Amino acid sequence: MKKIAFIIILIGSLVQAQEVDKEKEKSLKIATNYTWEGNKDLSESNFVNAEANYRRAISKSAENSIAPYNLGNAYYENETYSEAFGRFKQAGENATNKKEKHMAYHNMGNVFMKNKEYQKAVDAYKEALRNDPTDEETRYNLALAKEMLKKQQEEEQKNDQNKDDQNQDDQKDQKDQNQDKKEGDQNEDNKGDQEEENQGDKKEEGDKGEQEKEDNKEGEGDDEEKNDEPYKAEEQKQQQPRPNQLSPQQVKNLLEAMQNEEKKVQEKIDAQKVKGAKIQNEKDW
Repeated sequence: MKKIAFIIILIGSLVQAQEVDKEKEKSLKIATNYTWEGNKDLSESNFVNAEANYRRAISKSAENSIAPYNLGNAYYENETYSEAFGRFKQAGENATNKKEKHMAYHNMGNVFMKNKEYQKAVDAYKEALRNDPTDEETRYNLALAKEMLKKQQEEEQKNDQNKDDQNQDDQKDQKDQNQDKKEGDQNEDNKGDQEEENQGDKKEEGDKGEQEKEDNKEGEGDDEEKNDEPYKAEEQKQQQPRPNQLSPQQVKNLLEAMQNEEKKVQEKIDAQKVKGAKIQNEKDW
């Protein structure tokens, strides 16, 4: 009884699998038709209709790797490299054989080359050669990608070195500027000290000049006094009495003495006159 039930279940599974396969086959056939329509539109330079038909083909069957691959080529020709890479990647994932995988990874490598992502291009070309080692075009592209990667790395190292040198130069310039600023500040301080010292010297010189001026003034006074001495000596010489001759002052004093004596004599005479006169008595009646 159990064996009969198992057989019935197995037969049901086979029928269901056949129905699924028929559905997939039908979807793949429709997708293939849309792909052919897209190819026709693309050959007629009708990109819009070609894109639409390729998208219909992709939506109908995930097993169709041709539609995304051809759509990727259309994007690549229009230089829409990001969209192209996405479709090539999809084609590689949907590929059912090595030839289709090889084509998808080869074109992914081409997109990386356009974007100057040379390391990724090298990896993509290597994966393409794993699926088809006989493709000389892929091998050539791999060698070219390696050469471009080497130059890119050397350029990056050179740029890094230049950047380091520039940083060192900037640091040196900054250090020099700081040193110049420090020296400038010291020079300013020294200049200020020198100016103060010069001002002190000038003040000292000024005081010295003033003192010399005062000394000169006093010296001039002494000179004047010395210059006046001959005149004073002459004047004193003139005022000194000559031998056997009275000075003016002595003459003046002598005259005054004579006048005084004369006055005294006159007073005595007047006194005697008063004493010898008679006195009259006056009566009241």
